[in-house]
Amino acid sequence: MNGGLYRSAHAGSEGAPQQSDGAMLISVDDAPGTTAAGDQALPPEDVPPTGGGTEGGSTAGNSAIMAAGSLVSRVIGFVRNMLIGMTLGAGIGDAYTSAQFLPGQIYELLLGGILSSVLIPLLVRRRKADPDGGELFTQRLLTFAVVTLGAATLLVVAAAPWITAIQSSSGTPEAYRDLVTKFAYLILPIIFFTGLSAMISAVLNVRGHFAAPMWAPILNNLVVIATCGVFIVVFGTTNGFRPEDMTPGRVALIAGGTLLGIVAQAAGLLPALRKVGFAWRWKWAPRALGLGEVGRLAGWMLCYVGANQLAVFVVVRVLNGVSGKNNASVLAFNNVYLLTMMAHGIIGVSVMTALLPKMSAAAAEGRFADVSADLSRGIRLTTTALAPIAVAYGVLGVPIAVTLFQGGAFTYQDAFNTGTVLVVASFAVIPLSISYLCTYAFYALQGNKTVALINIPVVLLRIAGYFVLAEILSDSFAAAGMTAANAVSYLLSAVISLAVLRRRIGRLNLGSVAKGLMKVLVAAAVAAGAGLLVMLLLPGGDTPGRLTAALQVVVGGGVIMLVYLLTAALLRVHEVNQVVGMVRRKLGR
Repeated sequence: MNGGLYRSAHAGSEGAPQQSDGAMLISVDDAPGTTAAGDQALPPEDVPPTGGGTEGGSTAGNSAIMAAGSLVSRVIGFVRNMLIGMTLGAGIGDAYTSAQFLPGQIYELLLGGILSSVLIPLLVRRRKADPDGGELFTQRLLTFAVVTLGAATLLVVAAAPWITAIQSSSGTPEAYRDLVTKFAYLILPIIFFTGLSAMISAVLNVRGHFAAPMWAPILNNLVVIATCGVFIVVFGTTNGFRPEDMTPGRVALIAGGTLLGIVAQAAGLLPALRKVGFAWRWKWAPRALGLGEVGRLAGWMLCYVGANQLAVFVVVRVLNGVSGKNNASVLAFNNVYLLTMMAHGIIGVSVMTALLPKMSAAAAEGRFADVSADLSRGIRLTTTALAPIAVAYGVLGVPIAVTLFQGGAFTYQDAFNTGTVLVVASFAVIPLSISYLCTYAFYALQGNKTVALINIPVVLLRIAGYFVLAEILSDSFAAAGMTAANAVSYLLSAVISLAVLRRRIGRLNLGSVAKGLMKVLVAAAVAAGAGLLVMLLLPGGDTPGRLTAALQVVVGGGVIMLVYLLTAALLRVHEVNQVVGMVRRKLGR
């Protein structure tokens, strides 16, 4: 159950993983999977996507295109976030990041939560059932989306001062809140173009075209990167700036460039519509869309998304109150969250994408023992793969943050504070992915209502944790406290989900899972000890400079990975070989 800031990563019934660059992957892969041969850990990945055929080419080709687009997008997206920090620094960057969260949150409430859970399946059904392949229905749906998103965006922009006030606590300086509002006026229109991009991507995916939706976000990132470059050339970095030092020209350049990025992303998808033969004509007929059915289907998903976005508002409100004075705040929290999601996206999402079709087929046929076996294998495989990454984040948190983020207006102290938050986030990496795996199991069982009901106590605990930790911790550890609350809520989500799944599908083989996890834990502990020893021997110590931090990351990370693999092999953790084999197959492809 998502605890992230930017966009709910479970926004649909098949998931909408949040990339580090802010791009949402629209997935319509609900085709039954085939049975894996032998003792293969995962089902075959060449499962044909649904949605009306194979206009986009073979599934293997589509997978390669999507994998390449995702990798390039993640790398460039991370460069984008690094440059934003270096250009704006922690204080101004906090205000910018707070404003940038707003369109993502509001978009989720308007459309994101129901897109892949309701609208994409609806487009798939109409494409198969309608004589015109769903052409007229899609035109009507896009027309309705443009009108409603446009009207909603205008209302939200007009209400920007009130929305930013909700995100501000009593301790938030007025000048800081005013700066967030100034950014918001130019950034909030992103809502419209994000929705437009998502709808066009859905239309393309349903017609078997996957390349443009995966590569278009790169245009967005490149525009923002260029904006940061222009800002530095024209104004320099904001190092030492106060909120009142941000003139209208400076605000217009950085916020306007951010808006221009998403406009470029949406425009970059239009040629692909023509390529798949879809002609977008204005068709205003909302009654013909069956909105009553959409509303009924979307109810539980809106409940799920609404709970998550409430948590987002709370954490941003808390962290806005501690921004400045060399405290890790919204920008640091978001950078750490992106690192956490990057690990999950590379490992957890790959496992889930491969498992979901097979679990869905088994659930549809009532083979709950197979669902249980797939879920157990998924948990063992994901945990085995993520354990060394979690160890690296915990042992090398500060060197990683200094290497990646220090520079320009983002000072050494800002990077050091970010590293402290990353150390805490290391405990969230594995619970996050296990909770997601359980959620995907519910999706395979058509349990959207169950997911929403489980999410309510999880979010309530998360919010309670935010408030309690904000009270008992100093301002300098507020972001770390928020991250710790997320980690606890992920763990609670996994425990509740496993208990409910056990009642629904029977025995989950948790004994064998626990035995495997204990071996992984021992291997991770040995690797952590080796990593700490290397840190003591390498130059830089606890406060490394940029070069010594990079040295610690390379050498320490290599030692952690090597010791982990050797220890896991000695303990006969069979999933290690399966993880290595999966990576080799992907690289070979």
